[in-house]
Amino acid sequence: MVRQLPPLNALRAFEAAGRHQSFSRAAAELAVSHSSISRHVRGLEDRLGVQLFRDLPRGLELSEYGAAYLAQVSPALDAIASATETLTEVPKGTVWVNSETLFATKLLVPRLGEFATMHPDIEIRLEASRHLADVARYEADLAIRFVRPESRYPGAELISDAPMHPYASPKLLELPLTSTRDLLSYPLLKDRSSGTWDMWFALTGEVTPEEVPQSTWRMSSVLAVEAAVAGQGILLVSDEVVAGEVAAGRLIRISEVGFREGGYYLLQGEGVMRRKAVRVFRDWLMAETALWRGAGE
Repeated sequence: MVRQLPPLNALRAFEAAGRHQSFSRAAAELAVSHSSISRHVRGLEDRLGVQLFRDLPRGLELSEYGAAYLAQVSPALDAIASATETLTEVPKGTVWVNSETLFATKLLVPRLGEFATMHPDIEIRLEASRHLADVARYEADLAIRFVRPESRYPGAELISDAPMHPYASPKLLELPLTSTRDLLSYPLLKDRSSGTWDMWFALTGEVTPEEVPQSTWRMSSVLAVEAAVAGQGILLVSDEVVAGEVAAGRLIRISEVGFREGGYYLLQGEGVMRRKAVRVFRDWLMAETALWRGAGE
């Protein structure tokens, strides 16, 4: 029996528009024009003889018929995509990643060569910036951000939440530190704008808040790490982003007193995990950072 199937492009356009409740966002996902999505959906409605969407003053809404159709079409397209990927042994494609500069520079970039060797057919396009890409609008497939407890992102996945410790270059500390108070003799560097040094000294109980120097100038996080490596001060930073410097002997941890201020999280655009290349990168990233999830507990 011959199957009565509508055009695949029309189904893809309808399914994306139904998930997003928006022709514009569906167009961004499928990399086509708004008019193309609209044309495919209207043609599908004519073919089926039902109205799939209702036009509202502020956008679109699935009709009763549209919601019922979407509930069956989405799993069907997922099944087709999964079956296709099963036959494709080597994952291919481009993955767009937006990351905070410090995490990108110190943790991602040194490891991307290994990823490229493992997956030569996957291209990672990494953007390091303070601007958080809007994954919902497909400015990036994945975004990595440091998130404090009070500002969590719905659906974000924890990458690492290593504690913050003070680190210094071996050439800076000619003599072993005998007490927490000895740190006050050195410039105090940090990689974040919050009062992390105040919190750290409070944990030691040896220095009053009034004694902690309050710097009026703060360099960028990447430059703060480089300044510490150059022996220009003591850096308070989370363990994962200086792991490379510690392994190379350029920085040493000078106290076991540490605390968490938040963690690095992975944000993903809706539907991007349907792509095998994105899933492969996500799984690799999680494996690379497993050491720093719940570290020190």
